[in-house]
Parts: sequence; C-alpha cells; structure tokens
Amino acid sequence: MMLNKIAFWLLWVCFGLYAFLLAPPSQPDTLELIQKLSTGEWENINPLIVSLFNIMGIWPLIYACLLLFDGRGQKVPAWLFSTLSFGVGAFAILPYLGWRQPNPIFYGKKNLFLNILDSRFLGIALTLGTIFLLIYGLKNGDWVDFIRQWQSSRFIHVMSLDFCVLCLLFPTILEDDMSRRGMKKNLWYWVALVPLLGPLIYLSVRSPLLLTDISIISGQQKATAN
Repeated sequence: MMLNKIAFWLLWVCFGLYAFLLAPPSQPDTLELIQKLSTGEWENINPLIVSLFNIMGIWPLIYACLLLFDGRGQKVPAWLFSTLSFGVGAFAILPYLGWRQPNPIFYGKKNLFLNILDSRFLGIALTLGTIFLLIYGLKNGDWVDFIRQWQSSRFIHVMSLDFCVLCLLFPTILEDDMSRRGMKKNLWYWVALVPLLGPLIYLSVRSPLLLTDISIISGQQKATAN
C-alpha cells in the first residue's frame, strides 16, 4: 500500500514537471480556444480536439461516481478533489489517491446527489454521450492537424496525456467500489479495465450500493473493545 502511495505522488510530481517544463510551449490563442470549446463555438476547430475536450469533461463525472462513495470514511474530502478534477483532471485525482486509504465499505445513507451518481441511468447517459463524441471526432477529425497541434501546443499536448493518465488510474479505485456493492472480481472487472468505454460500461451495469448502518458498526466496535 505504501508503495502505491509513493507511486501516485511520484507520478503527480513527474507529470507536473513535464507539463510545465518539458511539454511544448503555450500558444497565444490557447485562452481563446478554450473559450470557444467551452461555449460550443466549434467552427474551424478540429473535431478531434472538440471530442477530446468534451470527453475530458466526462472523465471527472466517471471518477465522481466512485470517489464520492469512496470518500465516506476517508480523512481527506473526496468532493474537493473530485470538483477540482473538472478543471485540472489527473492533477487533482492523483493527490487524493496518494492520501486515501482502502475503503471497501460505504457507511451511512445516500443523499439525493449520491443517488444520482449511483444510478445506472447516469452511466448509460454518459456512455451514449461519449459514443457520440467518439463518432463525431473519429469520423470528422483531421489526424495530421491533431498531431501537429499535439507537437506544438501545450494545452493539446497535456490534455492528451491527462486523458491517458485518467485511463491508467481508474483500476486503482475499481476493486473497492465493487466491494462496496457486493460484486466479485468477475467479467465486469475486466471490462472496466478497457480505457474510457470500460468504466462507462461498468457504471451502466454495476450493482446498487450496499448500505451499512454506521450505528451498527459503532456498536460492534464498542462490544469488541469491552
């Protein structure tokens, strides 16, 4: 476990150093590009970049569907890192993974927000949205232009690497989420390891959360202590 924590922190440091020191330089039109991508002004923007940018907005939702359940019982606030991930992606997820402890049990009750995150319908909606973005980008995108921008633009370069890191990190929190749902390491575990679409399929088929009454746990702990 300690080796895993060290690995997360090392990856965080190395990714940060690479992004700010070794990645291609920032381009003067980066802020304008981000504004247009955020407001839907996609004309004259490579569909591959449009697709990637929007998928990077779906990834934090995928993680939120696990982290906000995992965060119940953690010493660090999962909601804070989950929220920050909408802006900085893996740069927010990695510190949380470096601090968290194994947590295969969900304590207490779900509120309305957690019920939404626990819903298979959300997983299905995210899957359909992602498939649409993939088709849009792959069908209409210009790979030569994308590679050129990847080589010359820090924003495109780091966003692409951020996507890869988020794919790499997902399995590290998967097993605990399955345990909180009484799911064994079956076929769906291996499906969930497939980059991007695997986690989305998992969210669409995973079993409902098993609720554990924290008062019962506290009573058991007191009985054991006595």
